[in-house]
Amino acid sequence: DRSSGQGGVFQSTNNGKSWTVVDAGLSGTPVWSLSVIGTNLFAGTEVGVYVSTNNGTGWTPVTPGLADMPFDCFAASGTNFFTGTYGRGLYVSTNSGSSWAPVDWGPSNTDVVSFAASGVNLFAGTRGNGVFFQNYYYTWIPVSSGLANPNINVLTVSGSNLLAGTDGGVYLSTDGGTGWTSITSGLTNSYVHSLAVSGVDVFAGTNGGVFLSTNSGSDWIRANNGMTDTLVRALAISGTKLFAGTGSGGVFLSTNDGSSWTPKDTGLTNRSVFSLAFIGTNLFAGTEAGVFVSTTNGASWASTSSGLPISTSVFSLAVSGLNLIAGTNAGVFASSNRGTSWTAVNAGLKDTNVSSLAICGTGDYSTYLYAGTGGGVWRRRLSEMVTSVVLSTSELPHKLQLLQNYPNPFNPSTTIRYGLPSRSHVTLTVFNTLGQQVATLMNDTQEAGYHDVRFDGGGLASGVYFYRLQAGTYVDTKKLLLLR
Repeated sequence: DRSSGQGGVFQSTNNGKSWTVVDAGLSGTPVWSLSVIGTNLFAGTEVGVYVSTNNGTGWTPVTPGLADMPFDCFAASGTNFFTGTYGRGLYVSTNSGSSWAPVDWGPSNTDVVSFAASGVNLFAGTRGNGVFFQNYYYTWIPVSSGLANPNINVLTVSGSNLLAGTDGGVYLSTDGGTGWTSITSGLTNSYVHSLAVSGVDVFAGTNGGVFLSTNSGSDWIRANNGMTDTLVRALAISGTKLFAGTGSGGVFLSTNDGSSWTPKDTGLTNRSVFSLAFIGTNLFAGTEAGVFVSTTNGASWASTSSGLPISTSVFSLAVSGLNLIAGTNAGVFASSNRGTSWTAVNAGLKDTNVSSLAICGTGDYSTYLYAGTGGGVWRRRLSEMVTSVVLSTSELPHKLQLLQNYPNPFNPSTTIRYGLPSRSHVTLTVFNTLGQQVATLMNDTQEAGYHDVRFDGGGLASGVYFYRLQAGTYVDTKKLLLLR
């Protein structure tokens, strides 16, 4: 019983007729497994691995390279000694337990450059080996049938569909990656770095700028007017605002679905942008020289890289609540204060050139941060790296809630708030009185808690509109009033 709190090792020298406790050095921790390697006796405990060289009379820890966790089993193969953990993977020792290293798992020996998470489903995109899907048992299965180009630069979820941006255009899967179809009509530049989805609109950032599809990728049109750098590495959407991070031109903003762009780089001292992410209304940019933040929709930027090594390239950003995580060429760093300071969280990470990050799971204990590197996928429990995976129970909504927008009436913008008791895929849309959809404000998976989304009605006529929230089976609609 893991919760009993009892522990130790007992020895019998008379075929079990009587027993003597032999746990000096074990500190009373529960013991889950025992194994003999040569003349040494190993114990797998709640807090690590111990060895006895004198038949259990005394024990010493042998845990260099191991995390503080339960160890359930042992196995030996030749000179390799393996220990299995309670839900955290497999470790190997080649020196009789003196030191340990995690056994690589996932798409190994390949460059993992992108992830897409949909609920508990996780997909990994690689350079040269297509797409992999992680199943319930944390094993990876190749899912690349029909994917003519195996060089995957970006993956994203669009409703129940999966999109892949490759060196050879965009591919669509409607069956969880089992089969793929090329959707490149009108996509005159086929090297796709980034994808962003807003309802049925899909944006693709390429070597030749931004392309827009208004029909889920069936055909594409170029949308680059005003963009002076057309190497688009990153895209991010907040309401009606579309941001593009470029190779050397900084950040650009479009408020009209890419019809026109304006540069937004004041204070952005490094204009080589790899990644973009939002926490609330704060926009973060991962660059060739650290992280920058804008609280003004890109109008001005400030460096927020305290704790990051100098000139660190930030290839990817992930968000959990108010926590921000950066994948860099120096490993993984976490910030619990919106980027004000950073802490390295690289324990056990053998390959510190991290090109992609993803958060996937079902709760505090089973939610992991996944890191894609040049040698495969690594994972670590999110709760070990950030202050909290989700809000405390007292801060969480007890049920799904759609609140009244404020201000109301409004001119021309207003804020819509809703509460999620658990991680959910959220669609938030706005309709006119004829039932015509005029805006998609959110179409993504979000963490539990309260969320604010800003709606800008600057291009709409005065009158009554309706906003609709759908999260799982929950649907609610409320009225708002635009007055000019």
